[in-house]
Amino acid sequence: MAEDGALDFMKGFRDAEKVAHYSDGPRRFVPGLEAVHRMTGLLLAERVPDDGRVLVLGAGGGLELKALAEAHPGWTFVGVDPAAEMLALAERTLGPLMERVELVQGYIDDAPAGPFDGATCLLTLHFLDAEERCRTAAAIRERLHPGAPFVAVHGSFPQERGERRLWLSRYAAFAVSSGVDPALAENARDSVDRAVNMFTPEQDETILRAAGFAELSLFYAAFTWRGWVGTA
Repeated sequence: MAEDGALDFMKGFRDAEKVAHYSDGPRRFVPGLEAVHRMTGLLLAERVPDDGRVLVLGAGGGLELKALAEAHPGWTFVGVDPAAEMLALAERTLGPLMERVELVQGYIDDAPAGPFDGATCLLTLHFLDAEERCRTAAAIRERLHPGAPFVAVHGSFPQERGERRLWLSRYAAFAVSSGVDPALAENARDSVDRAVNMFTPEQDETILRAAGFAELSLFYAAFTWRGWVGTA
């Protein structure tokens, strides 16, 4: 997909009115989002110590930060996101939990060097093309202790023409079944088709391995979404 198209798609994260209603969107487009957050915490906790420090890339909105901070009261976090409006929403979402969270506006290169005890990147990597996705994943790995866990969840599904069309229609159908207006769901489907970088699960796993992650396992698969856990 064209980089300009992806940038256009991401402009919504800088629109104050759209950001105000952001929390409803992921829950209606991503099957089992709350369970994804819970599973992410459980997978991290297999290796992150009780007083661990966790890097969250794509933290705007604060939904996963809130879930992780509530479930693991000894952890501290650095959340990174390029959109100031989304970080402001994360701060509101976190409330008193902000005392354990540092928010950084920017991209992975703006994140502290670490080393961190674990990292997540949820609903984010699909905005990047293959080269930048691999570079970003490698930069996350470089910020982790050896053996530290990394959890990634993003859009990933078969890309043959007929299959791609079918899976995107299912993406829209799920949103409609979750209460999204049909016209808005179709609009979202068209935007993803036109402007977001989507690869097959096999290609995505290859990218994560090329970035240096080992022990990769697929732990989540739901319609157009996939999630992996691996170690640095």
